[in-house]
Amino acid sequence: MTVSLTEGKITKNLVLFSIPLILGNLLQTLYNTADSIIVGRFLGQQALAAVGSAYSLMTFISSILIGLTLGSGIVFSYLHGSGEKEKYKRALALSFSFIFILSLLITAICYAFIDQILTFQQVPFEIREMMKEYLLVIFSGIIATFIFNFYSTVLRSLSESTIPLAAMAISAVMNVALDLYFVASLGWGIWGAAFATVISQYLSAVFLLSYTAIKKIDARFGLKNLSFDRALLSEISRISIITSAQQSVMNFGILLVQGLVNSFGTVTMAAFSAGVKIDSFAYLLLQEFSNALSFFISQNMGAGKKDRARKGILSAAVLISVFSLLSSIVIVRNSQLFASLFISSNHAVIEICSRYLLLEGSFYILIGFLFMFYAIFRSLKMPSVSLVLTIISLGLRVILAYMLSKTALLSDGIWISIPLGWAIADTAGILFFFFKCRKKAL
Repeated sequence: MTVSLTEGKITKNLVLFSIPLILGNLLQTLYNTADSIIVGRFLGQQALAAVGSAYSLMTFISSILIGLTLGSGIVFSYLHGSGEKEKYKRALALSFSFIFILSLLITAICYAFIDQILTFQQVPFEIREMMKEYLLVIFSGIIATFIFNFYSTVLRSLSESTIPLAAMAISAVMNVALDLYFVASLGWGIWGAAFATVISQYLSAVFLLSYTAIKKIDARFGLKNLSFDRALLSEISRISIITSAQQSVMNFGILLVQGLVNSFGTVTMAAFSAGVKIDSFAYLLLQEFSNALSFFISQNMGAGKKDRARKGILSAAVLISVFSLLSSIVIVRNSQLFASLFISSNHAVIEICSRYLLLEGSFYILIGFLFMFYAIFRSLKMPSVSLVLTIISLGLRVILAYMLSKTALLSDGIWISIPLGWAIADTAGILFFFFKCRKKAL
């Protein structure tokens, strides 16, 4: 289904375009959560802690690639909105080559420095080998992560958001089935969970690549389109690298917090692992709706429809407020129930996880608006502002987490630091929007 972002009813089309993005992220989250539930149920607390810590690391690595593709997608959307077909294909070829090379480099670095990475994360000795075994397999899927996210971005720049959803559905079903088969039936342990994830990643990546090459003539590109265009490459690089920096700084801060959590032992690690997975369900609606807003603004700015872009931002603010409040109600009211899905018999893990969800889940509206600000500044080719907001949010979170966790609050201090960082970054976002964005871009 292709939804016009430059014509028709703004709120309706924005919601319709965002639904496949939200469902796709939901499926992504489900298959990540499936790893944790199956590992926690069949392999125990230590395996859950290992997978949870590895998840934080892989989220950081994936965020680099997602940021690069999101940044490129802004350029793609502008060119599609303005009808520059040949330049659009040239942008695809340049972006693909640039990010593919970086993906290979990241993979090589991960394998070369895996022991140093585990030391940096303060992974407890008793689960270090287990986590290393998991990562040695997971790192092989970095290229698949790039291909999937690149072609998802290409299709979304063409206002096509349902096919990436179909690809994610295939991947999610395959991952859960293989998880159960490798871990529960064959008894392959944590290696089986990792192998199931990588197979699923490559399957969805190949599906999207093949679909785009066969069905989307406007998005077909090859060596003939790979001509050096200094201005275009500079624009793609500038927006992509800053967007990637914003995404990776955000997740690097989370990685630093993960290291602090690890210092509290495997019970807190397991609780945090479960809490982060539950959180991701609440975040996904807010994050993907904001990503839809980013494509909406980009296409309308490219088509010269600034007034429509402004109205889209207003509609998004109202919807994000509603979505955030609903997410908070569901998570806070059912915190213990959600926590018990991962570890049914360990009351200490459930109690810590429930506290995490209560302290953070009450303030989802703050992260909802922060995601919206990221989308606005990114789509207006002002990714440096998004980066500044991320540094404010994550920098304060890390500083406060390390300070408060040394008090009588202990691990609760880590959880409290998260919404505090969001609140201060939102304040900065409002100031940037009214005093910089409105004057220069809208």
